[in-house]
Amino acid sequence: MPFTSLTDHVESLLAGAAEEPLPIVAAGDPVLRRPAEPVDGQLPDELLARLIAAMRVTMHAAPGVGLAAPQIGVPLRLAVIEDAAAVSEELRAARGRVPQPFRVLVNPSYEGVGERQVGLYEGCLSVPGYQAVVARHERVRLRALDGQGLAVDEEFTGWPARIVQHETDHLNGTLYLDRAELRSLSSTQSSVRVRRWAQPTPQLASQELGFTLPSSD
Repeated sequence: MPFTSLTDHVESLLAGAAEEPLPIVAAGDPVLRRPAEPVDGQLPDELLARLIAAMRVTMHAAPGVGLAAPQIGVPLRLAVIEDAAAVSEELRAARGRVPQPFRVLVNPSYEGVGERQVGLYEGCLSVPGYQAVVARHERVRLRALDGQGLAVDEEFTGWPARIVQHETDHLNGTLYLDRAELRSLSSTQSSVRVRRWAQPTPQLASQELGFTLPSSD
């Protein structure tokens, strides 16, 4: 996308009230299936800062723990994450879910650290109403730039590692369903799902729906 059209697109997107969440693009839109282009000066600094602020507002309003720019129709390698991790101690222990401060990820990439993978239920703001089990690296090394353009080279583990993988995948045109165990796909509106599958781990779902979790679990 040419520089001026991307700038115009973002300006138009942000033309509404500053504190209003932006519409989230749903699965089926091509922007979610194309690799996003690296952030490399396409947007003026002030406009990029406004875009990041709007992404944070949108993530909070959804609510979610991460949001990638393609999810609001902007094809840039840019994501934001934040997680208060307001969950029970049982969930915290089982999923490795610990609080994450607000972070801006510019041009992120990740690689798995070690062989261990963990399967957990996962959802997506662009695929509303469903969750499915995804096996992901328990630990990853993230390389990116932060909101000030400083280099990030950091390891994440547990649920924060899952967030990093999920959001970075978005920037590669990959949805979580591409990696999911489809036999685990469950409606979040289903009383069966709420009663049976909303547990710290998907062990019961694995047994009753007939799918296999990573052996390292």
